[in-house]
Amino acid sequence: MTGLLAVAKECSFRRAAKRLGLSPSALSHTIRALEERLGTRLLNRTTRSVFPTEAGLALIQRIEPAIAEIESAVGEVGDSQRQPAGRVRLNLPYLAANLVLAPLLGRFAETYPNIRLELSIDDALTDVVAGGFDAGIRAGERLQQDMVAIRLTPTLDMAVVGAPSYFSRREVPRTPRDLGDHACINYRWAATGALYRWPFNGPDGPIDVTVEGPLTVNDTDVILAAALAGIGLACLPHRFVAPHIDSGRLLRVLESWCRPFSGFFLYYPGHRNIPVALRTFIHFLRVNDIPATVPASTSDSR
Repeated sequence: MTGLLAVAKECSFRRAAKRLGLSPSALSHTIRALEERLGTRLLNRTTRSVFPTEAGLALIQRIEPAIAEIESAVGEVGDSQRQPAGRVRLNLPYLAANLVLAPLLGRFAETYPNIRLELSIDDALTDVVAGGFDAGIRAGERLQQDMVAIRLTPTLDMAVVGAPSYFSRREVPRTPRDLGDHACINYRWAATGALYRWPFNGPDGPIDVTVEGPLTVNDTDVILAAALAGIGLACLPHRFVAPHIDSGRLLRVLESWCRPFSGFFLYYPGHRNIPVALRTFIHFLRVNDIPATVPASTSDSR
């Protein structure tokens, strides 16, 4: 159909073929095949020129607007691949939202105003494919299988912290074993219902300690707020609580015992045909440094 339109406009197989990047013989064969399929002649050919027949003119008048619309649609898709635009749907836990994305959102929006980020923040280990997400952010230990993974942070140190008001009535723990005598703020995984076991390095290797206390939640911001209020001890990434340690609002204990975790990764399915908005987002995260700590105001905002 595109060949027919080109020949009709140029009144020449040679000029139409050059415009389409074909040989004149290939274009002539294409038009002849179309005429045989339709069972009617579409072009009258002479040694000097080519003109549509009555049937050919009627067909051209009908298909020309449709072909133009198709070419416009294809052109718009091509433009969208060159100009960063579109939507990125991302699933990530609360900690990653605070540590990784929150400090960069303003810069990303300013740099790519035509890309819309849609963030679904939860700790439920959501299946990003089944949930219709473009990508996810998750700790390395909890990455889904068969995913492309890109490291976003280095290995992150954990920290056991408590408020000065808490330690005014409690002894400072010297070993993880001492946590049995302390009020600890528990985290429960929403997906499995399991309690988070605090990770330490013991004399004989890694140990995970089950703790007890007056509060169990599935929100790290609430855990931090409870620790600041003196309710009990919390185990959180050092980067997350560092501003409060520096200000003296929290005291760190068991530092030499704490075991780091792998840090956060961006992950997504497949290598091919990555949408331009996601590809741009990935590149942005790779070239922009993530701050070493979260400003205290970020965690106090809830």
